[in-house]
Amino acid sequence: MTAQTEKPPRSRLATLFLLLVCVVGIYASYLTQGIVNEHLQLKRFGSEQERFLHLEALNGAQAVTCFVWAWIILQVMVVTGRASKADMASWHDYWRAGITNSVGPACGMVALKNITYSAQVLAKSCKMVPVMLMGVMLHGKRYTFIEYVCMSLIGLGVAAFAQKGRSGGVVSPNPLLGYSLCLVNLAFDGYTNATQDEINKRHPRNSSIHMMCWMNFWTAIYYAAYMFLPCVLPGTGGTCTGMDLVSFCTRHPDALLDLVIFCLCGAIGQLFIFFTIKTFGSLVTTLVCTTRKFFNILLSVVWNGNPLLANQWLGVAMVFAGLLMQGYMKGKKPHHKKKAD
Repeated sequence: MTAQTEKPPRSRLATLFLLLVCVVGIYASYLTQGIVNEHLQLKRFGSEQERFLHLEALNGAQAVTCFVWAWIILQVMVVTGRASKADMASWHDYWRAGITNSVGPACGMVALKNITYSAQVLAKSCKMVPVMLMGVMLHGKRYTFIEYVCMSLIGLGVAAFAQKGRSGGVVSPNPLLGYSLCLVNLAFDGYTNATQDEINKRHPRNSSIHMMCWMNFWTAIYYAAYMFLPCVLPGTGGTCTGMDLVSFCTRHPDALLDLVIFCLCGAIGQLFIFFTIKTFGSLVTTLVCTTRKFFNILLSVVWNGNPLLANQWLGVAMVFAGLLMQGYMKGKKPHHKKKAD
């Protein structure tokens, strides 16, 4: 009876091959998305040299794609008996996390108008710093010496990176505003993660695909309201971001192609991350995602010709040393699944 219910263990070769597939999937998805993101940030389109100004709308378009993608997979799982609706959270449990999952990443995208893509990737990698500072100041938490070393490396690394650098052709260079927006992004991400953890505690058998589906559903709803409500409400006086985006993509089909690629990469990348967490655990996933962010910066330097100064390379090395140390320590502790990054 046991032999019929238990799956035979994978061979070492099969396990290594599966891990390689996961690494290639995550790298290919998010490195490609990074190239497209920076391309939309920097490129001037058409004879009038227009710029793609509504970068925050990328997150809304991606949320719609991820919702549809995850919903289809979720229905297949339910029909085939691989998931039960009774074990899952309700779809409306995600509405609060959907708010912060909309506002936070939008701030991160808007930051690209003020700092380079490399600086944004580095700043968004520093989630550990505000989490620890808030834990000490508000809740009196105590951390290990190694955790304080990691936080110091990350904080000093970002400071070294921002000390002196090139603007990289951003719309309106303003490092203070750009890094402040990234800090807001991190703060909202912290709330999103905490809310997701609470949902997982209440529903231990909740599917990660279910979370991906309904998180993106609420995120898409909020972005739709932001982008299209000013178009139909009289007297709002606001810019209709949604119609501006549609008009821009109509005038510049190459921008539409970039938008589609960005969304598909996000949807595929999220699935690879969730699968890697389930199969290999969060330590492996953290290491893969951390090194992926480093290669995002390296690819930006090589592919888009955005060279870094010596102090910036030092900052990058300090940040990723701290992140890898933190990932190793975190992998030794029990934890819950969190949202894909």
